[in-house]
Amino acid sequence: MSWLEALILGIVQGLTEFLPVSSSGHLEIGHALLGTSGEENLTFAIIVHTATVLSTLAILWREVTQLFKGTFTTPKWNVEKDYVAKILVSMIPVFIVGMFFKDQVEAFFGNGLLLVGICLIITAALLALSEWLQKKRQGAGHEVTYKDAIIIGVAQACAVLPGLSRSGTTIATGLLCGVKKESVAQFSFLMVLIPILGEAFLDLLDLLKGELTSDLGLVPALVGFVAAFITGCFACRFMIEIVRRQRLIWFAIYCAIVGSAAIISTLI
Repeated sequence: MSWLEALILGIVQGLTEFLPVSSSGHLEIGHALLGTSGEENLTFAIIVHTATVLSTLAILWREVTQLFKGTFTTPKWNVEKDYVAKILVSMIPVFIVGMFFKDQVEAFFGNGLLLVGICLIITAALLALSEWLQKKRQGAGHEVTYKDAIIIGVAQACAVLPGLSRSGTTIATGLLCGVKKESVAQFSFLMVLIPILGEAFLDLLDLLKGELTSDLGLVPALVGFVAAFITGCFACRFMIEIVRRQRLIWFAIYCAIVGSAAIISTLI
C-alpha cells in the first residue's frame, strides 16, 4: 500500500466511521477500487479505527471527562455511574462476538462486494424506518434505559459485518426504541470506545507476538492514522448535528445507491 492509497483510505475511514454509511464497507470498496489486498488490510483497518476512536475522545472530551470524574470521585451512585453502567451493558453482545466469533467475523472481510452491498441496503432500510417513526411519533423521546442499552448493544454486535454501518445501526436502533435524538448519537459514539481500543490492543499484541503478519509500511500507517483522525473529528461533530436535525433519510438514499451498485458490480 502506498502513502497516497493510505491517505485516500484514511479519509474514507474518518468520514464514514461516524456517518451512517459503514466505514468497513467503504474500506472494502476502497480496497477493491484501488486494488490493494492482503494481510496489510487488516492491520490498516485496526490503525484507522483506533484513530477514529481517538477523534471521538477529542470531540467528546468534555463529556468523557465528566463521566470519568463522576464515576471515580464519589462513592455514591450518581448519574455518571448510571450512564457508564449502561455503556458497559451495551458492550456485552459485542464482547461475546469478539471473544467467541472473532475468526468467523474476520472471514467476512475481503470476500467481495456482494455482502457489503446487501448490508448497505439493510443500513438504508434501518435509517429510513427510524426517521419515519421519529416523525410519526412527534414526541421528545426518553433517555437511554438499560433495556435500550442492551438492544443497541445487540445492534452494534451485528454491525461487525462489512457494510452494516455501526453508527447507522446503533443510532437507528436507539431511535426505534424511542430514545431522544439528542442522546442517541452521543451514546452510540461513546459505547464503542472501549471495544475498539480493546480490539486494537489485542491485535497489537498478536502483531508483536508474530501471530498477525503485515507488510504495511510505517509511512502508509502514519498517513492513514492522521487522515482518519482529522476527518473523524469533523465527521463526529457533523453527525451529532445531523441526528439532532433528523436528516438521516439522505444517508439512507446514499447507502441504497452504493449498496445497489456494489451488488450489480458483482453480477456483471
